Amino acid sequence: MNDFMHCIIAQICPIIEENYGIHDERAAMRAKKNFLLVKNQRIEQNEHLSEKAKARLGKSKADNTLKAYSADWSDFSDWCHYHGERDLPARPETIVNYLNDLADDAKANTVARRVTAISENHMAAGYTGKNNPAKDALVRTAMEAIRREKGTFQQGKAPILMETLYVLADCFGDDIVSLRDRALIFLGFAGAFRRSELVAIQVEHLTFTSQGLVVLVPQSKSDQLGRGTEIAVPYAPDPEVCAVRAVQAWLQAADIHTGPLFRPFTRSHSLRDSQLTDKSVALIVKKYAALAGFNPASFAGHSLRRGFATSAAQHDVDALTIMRQTRHHSEKMVHRYIEQGNIFKENPLNKMYKK
Repeated sequence: MNDFMHCIIAQICPIIEENYGIHDERAAMRAKKNFLLVKNQRIEQNEHLSEKAKARLGKSKADNTLKAYSADWSDFSDWCHYHGERDLPARPETIVNYLNDLADDAKANTVARRVTAISENHMAAGYTGKNNPAKDALVRTAMEAIRREKGTFQQGKAPILMETLYVLADCFGDDIVSLRDRALIFLGFAGAFRRSELVAIQVEHLTFTSQGLVVLVPQSKSDQLGRGTEIAVPYAPDPEVCAVRAVQAWLQAADIHTGPLFRPFTRSHSLRDSQLTDKSVALIVKKYAALAGFNPASFAGHSLRRGFATSAAQHDVDALTIMRQTRHHSEKMVHRYIEQGNIFKENPLNKMYKK
């Protein structure tokens, strides 16, 4: 092949790749190949490991965590390919340049998560300790500068507070869908459940007592080892906002005795056997927030968990007691909820106005 043909091919190939998505496919294949947190070749090809050991090692991280890391790594890998840099192993300077480009549009917490994904993937490839470029002092300094410039405050979704429950209570009907949604919202608040925990509850996880309801959470984000946690939900003095009575009414109406507690309906309102998705929790919360006259865009599935913590703080519940119900392992986020809950209660203007 002569130089003229080489020149023609060099000009045509990028056009073909762009028009037919070949470039994107190659980039995706490359990113997938270098993402070692799933089907790590160092583990798969290790002759000294049994198949059972390999299978367990592949489950060291939660599926949602792996999905997030995979997307983060893919973005970093695409950036490296575009700039002619190597992604694995990457140089510290490459990571720093990537982070600075990312920081133009992303929040500081998003940038920090990308660093974690890059670091975890390098460790999976065997680059640990000082050999991990994401742990380099240059990367740490870059992150400090980004945090200082952009700040780390995140505007979360609006909390559904204790008093909000009374407003929402007026929006539920007597139909079976309303009974499900009422039970989901009230239990989600009372148990301070994450969306994933709430939809994963099975009827077998429920134990009704004379004092209320005990819900077993076999595994959660803060319990990756699956030790399990029992969450107590007492009867509320006011039946209108009682999570225990709401769950009992739902079980009776749906005639559910085993399997997922919260399930989707068919178009004809027949009950499915599968569980709701975690995204459905957000949609249900938004639906009733809108019916109550609130802006649905301000609410999400996390509004239930956040609302419990904030309401508890407003009622002078201490941080450790809140953490027992929310299963937080760090006081940092709980103290943030407490600060938000007491933003008016402990405001100095209250004392000033009394004089």
